[in-house]
Amino acid sequence: MPSLHELQSRFAAALLGDPADVLPHVQAHRFPPERLLQVYRNNVTATLVDALGDIYPVVRRLVGPDFFGFAARAYLRANLPTGGNLHDYGDRFAGFLCLFEPARDLDYLGDVARLDWARHRAFHAADADALPLDALARVEPSRYPALRFTLHPSVSLVASPYPLLRIWEVNQPDQSGDQEVDLAEGGVSLLVIRRGLAVEIESLDRGEFALLTSLAKGLTLERAAVKALAATPDLRLDRVLRRHVAGQTIVDFTIKD
Repeated sequence: MPSLHELQSRFAAALLGDPADVLPHVQAHRFPPERLLQVYRNNVTATLVDALGDIYPVVRRLVGPDFFGFAARAYLRANLPTGGNLHDYGDRFAGFLCLFEPARDLDYLGDVARLDWARHRAFHAADADALPLDALARVEPSRYPALRFTLHPSVSLVASPYPLLRIWEVNQPDQSGDQEVDLAEGGVSLLVIRRGLAVEIESLDRGEFALLTSLAKGLTLERAAVKALAATPDLRLDRVLRRHVAGQTIVDFTIKD
């Protein structure tokens, strides 16, 4: 006889996978075990599909609820939840959509999903104290190249060859949804961040995006600056750093010895 823990593990696996291992342990009353278990399976699937729809509202609006449900159920079959917090579920949905054959004509859909996830992640991220504006002024200028910066926990940096922000804007609940978006109008580099309780999306130029992306990877200011200036040669690094300290994109720094 399996232990209680084993039965619970089999039952959890059966809710989204093969129920064969648990069916012999389901007692039939008015209905057969298969039908009883299917009630639970349907409820779990509906809950997870709804959760994904809440996390990816723009994707759902773009493709419609029926197609979204179809895609979400396919995702569930390949990506079972590994924890009990639904806020953490769905982080691979964007990558899944990029390879999802029925959505092959919607090249931009994966990037829209990345933006949806970035906003979801930002909303649930931890808080961080602001960096005092005069903190950098107290650093010896000779040590600036060795600075490493920490970005706010809510920050995501999203780049796309498509007009991602425009797609997102016209698919908000207060929009009619019938506006046309020219996919050829150009790509974007976006900063997603939560300030207070508000999740914000900002457009960045290529150099600014390269700088923040490099800093997020842990590069020193010297190495990050090289990448930023390669993208935007006339970028004013001092102004960009001050703006992102004041805007709480940057919340801490250390100096590499």
